[in-house]
Amino acid sequence: MHHFDSDGIDITYLDEGEGEPILLIHGFASSARVNWGSTGWIRTLTDAGRRVIAYDNRGHGESQKIHDPAYYEAPMMAEDARRLLDHLRIERADVMGYSMGARIAAFLALRHPERVRGLVFGGLGIGMVRGVGDPEPIVCALEAERLEDVTDPTGRAFRKFAESTGSDLKALAACMRSARRRITEQDIATLRQSVLVAVGGKDEIAGSPEELAALIPNAEALVIAGRDHLLAAGDKVFKQAALDFLVRQP
Repeated sequence: MHHFDSDGIDITYLDEGEGEPILLIHGFASSARVNWGSTGWIRTLTDAGRRVIAYDNRGHGESQKIHDPAYYEAPMMAEDARRLLDHLRIERADVMGYSMGARIAAFLALRHPERVRGLVFGGLGIGMVRGVGDPEPIVCALEAERLEDVTDPTGRAFRKFAESTGSDLKALAACMRSARRRITEQDIATLRQSVLVAVGGKDEIAGSPEELAALIPNAEALVIAGRDHLLAAGDKVFKQAALDFLVRQP
């Protein structure tokens, strides 16, 4: 992993392959290696002739851990992505985000549209604008002394996943407690990039991909049959659809 300074925050990243660049932004409680490496995405994209840049969001993976919620607003985290492109002297790249990473990717595209070519939103549909539910059960689960003390099923699932990735639970709780600046329907409708919205057919978190795609002028939706929020991330149908989508970008 390489390191760079993002306005005082140490961010780690991978930079592999050659060709047109694509920036990958992972989901909550995950990391570049877990979300994109272990699922085969990095290999798939580099084999397809792409330069792959995947970084650990602040508070995640090997990047700096902060226990203050004020440092985890999505627009602020989107600036980490923009600064990484600056650091690597990449003027414009395709961007793919999963779940929380999709929301960060949206803020990046809204604030810096000239830096983003095509967009792939994975694991987040209409929840992008309507929200994905109450974060408190997840926060409580992350702050519990033991996994065995967690009874809420959603909170338990996130706590179990966070433990499996070796995450800093206090940093994740701070991230989940951060102010959640909304992306409105009016905001999302201003995107001019081509967008692929891909969500598992059994995903109970993301919301409808068709409803989100309908708000974006040049978007298409993919329902990944039989996959829930976690399993959709590395699905081969998702990979092929994303490759086909990326090839069509001008």
